[in-house]
Amino acid sequence: MKTITTTEDLAAFCQEAAKRPYVTVDTEFLRERTYYSKLCLVQLAYQDDKGADAALVDPLVEGLSLEPLYALFRDQGCVKVFHAARQDLEIFYVDAGVIPEPLFDTQVAAMVCGFGEQVGYETLVRKIAKSDLDKSSRFTDWSRRPLTDAQATYALADVTHLRDIYEYLSARLAKSGRSKWVAEEMAVLKDPETYQSDPENAWKRVKTRTQSGKFLAIVRELARFREDYAQSRNIPRNRVFKDDALVELASTKPLSENDLGRSRLLLREARKGDIANGILAAIKAGMAVAPKDMPKVDGSRAKLQVNPALADMLRVLLKAKTDDAEVATKLIATSADLDALAAGERDVAALRGWRREVFGNDALELCEGRVGLAVKGQKVITVAL
Repeated sequence: MKTITTTEDLAAFCQEAAKRPYVTVDTEFLRERTYYSKLCLVQLAYQDDKGADAALVDPLVEGLSLEPLYALFRDQGCVKVFHAARQDLEIFYVDAGVIPEPLFDTQVAAMVCGFGEQVGYETLVRKIAKSDLDKSSRFTDWSRRPLTDAQATYALADVTHLRDIYEYLSARLAKSGRSKWVAEEMAVLKDPETYQSDPENAWKRVKTRTQSGKFLAIVRELARFREDYAQSRNIPRNRVFKDDALVELASTKPLSENDLGRSRLLLREARKGDIANGILAAIKAGMAVAPKDMPKVDGSRAKLQVNPALADMLRVLLKAKTDDAEVATKLIATSADLDALAAGERDVAALRGWRREVFGNDALELCEGRVGLAVKGQKVITVAL
């Protein structure tokens, strides 16, 4: 088992990996006590007819630079293979502004290949690699050193089995002509905006029961302050104050530290000092927002006149089409997308790219009354009207 602890050894491994058609990548990290993930381990493996190798990279070793790894990520001749890549990619983007290219996510590919909704790595290992994983080390503290043998074995399995999974899925995609489908899905993962947390829009994640502009203006300012504070100190946003406390503050509008002391939900440490000052300033700023600048909730979907019968028929059609294509239904359209289609909306993902080929064209025909649904044997089919 190889553990890389120097920049020179990492460079040598990455140079060898760059000669191969692909390299599998995984990470272990901690995020419970920080805003940004703390990278604790990187796992790498490659394999081709010239041989195979795998290694653990310890980024916590003083003096080790990940630049050789980032150079590999930029190498267009080597595919970087991940499973459920979103959080891994965020780490690398935040650290160095790097997004691996070309990129392949086996979770997305498995959904395209009929393995179900957001299939787990353990399931793919069992079904494709015909092996079992020891998950006992999954929730251990990856920042502690030295790593145990069990941790190292677990971590390495996350990239060694991934080689078999990638080769199986990529071959299946090539045979079915669906490689371009996965390539389209990679666009979101390769978009830098996916990993950028803008404090200005943080309020949109907070669930509220009112659409009052005045109330939302205070929510926006409180959420913006919380996001800025959490990012600048690299602490979880819930350590500043939680969503339920934010909504309470927006409702009660405290104007002094004494007022904050009467909050039922605010953490004790948030009732004084920098956080308290930030809260009071945010509430003051929110209350001063002019009506024209107050945030508005997008209520367009809520106002849609959904044809419930058509929405139900679209659900039946989606199930039939995804069963035929052996594609996860969630990858094609959400329930909200189907309701939007049934209300006459046409700006939905199901009508774009490969989704239109699988489902969208028939969905439009159904919406416009040109086809109906019928049962033939065990299948639901479309029939011209």
